[in-house]
Amino acid sequence: MMAQVDAQLEQHYAHLDALYKEIHQHPELAFQETATAAKLAKEMRALGFEVTERVGKTGLVAVLRHGDGPTVMVRTELDALPMEEKTGLPYASHVHAMWNGRDVPVAHTCRHDVHMAAWIGTAQVMAAMKAQWRGTLMFIAQPAEETGLGAQAMIDDGLFTRFGKPDIGCALHVVPAPAGVVIYGAGMATSNMDSLEIIFRGRGGHGAAPDAAIDPVLEAGRFIVDVQSVVSREKDPAAFGVVTIGALQAGSVGNIIPDQAELRGTIRSYDLAVREKMLAGVKRTANAVADMAGAARPEVVIGREAAKAVVNDGAISARTGQLFQSAFGKDVVPATKPTSASEDYSAFIAAGVPSLFFGIGALDLTVFVDAKSGKPIPSNHSPYFAPLPEPTIRRAVEAMSLAILGALQQ
Repeated sequence: MMAQVDAQLEQHYAHLDALYKEIHQHPELAFQETATAAKLAKEMRALGFEVTERVGKTGLVAVLRHGDGPTVMVRTELDALPMEEKTGLPYASHVHAMWNGRDVPVAHTCRHDVHMAAWIGTAQVMAAMKAQWRGTLMFIAQPAEETGLGAQAMIDDGLFTRFGKPDIGCALHVVPAPAGVVIYGAGMATSNMDSLEIIFRGRGGHGAAPDAAIDPVLEAGRFIVDVQSVVSREKDPAAFGVVTIGALQAGSVGNIIPDQAELRGTIRSYDLAVREKMLAGVKRTANAVADMAGAARPEVVIGREAAKAVVNDGAISARTGQLFQSAFGKDVVPATKPTSASEDYSAFIAAGVPSLFFGIGALDLTVFVDAKSGKPIPSNHSPYFAPLPEPTIRRAVEAMSLAILGALQQ
């Protein structure tokens, strides 16, 4: 099977590389991915898939039926992130878009661009290798993974009632490991994620007369520091839990105390009891900070964007892992613990699709050599995260094609 997969890759790799770079240069934010989805739809129709667009707002479903057999779902994501790219690549993104009422730079720093190129490459391989399988392929391109809303949006739009529920699901994610490494394992693969939004209310005034105002910026600053005691003092020190504040908006100039300060953050955990303890602690800390300032209670919204942990099916992981070991040998790395990142692919699993979610290494080995002298290793969501297209895309296509062929031949 590997020889046939690689033969197909040799024919199409130049196209996949060009497609990857084109997608990278033209990123789109969550639920805005219309051009990206249209590009993928055109590619899939050319391969003979039946394509339905605008599933879950901007999502895509492409189906290829070939006799009796299982249905295998293969997922890619469409969306990019509202941040500036600093890789210096010749095909770097310079796109801007509107996000939460602001003009922001947009970049594929989580590398969904790699996933899309590998998704198309895998579809090419599977369409060309029909003699090797029987069943149905359901390739889905999911919007808004970064917000934790896209998978559920597709499900709510009738993904499994309109197109049937798959017997098996597969998805991959690029990770900051050496390019070409395949990482997989049974059980929990990612963390739980809850978004956090807080509006601290104050009373505006002159910056030179804080006694006549209530400063919401001070409330926000105190909360950012104090909430870390929830992580360090209230949960089991050995249990994973993270509260990160990634955005703070308040005021307009330096000599005016504003009326309010808005925070946005993320809460991550593995254990559900730890999650509940942290959510309660976040709310309690926010209210206490406001009480200390003599301010009105803040508006606290948790979980507007959320994702449960992705849990891999044991039997699928074991079976596919044997294929990976046979094909890639020393490049296969068993996952010893879940990643701290989160994924709304978990919504498909919760809907009853047993799945395998695995990782593909993407970085040049020189990055890890440089790390020995103290240079940081860029990871997903870093403005400097720059995967090697080759061999990352090639290995992603190889691994996903083997996973699908193994599932269809059971």
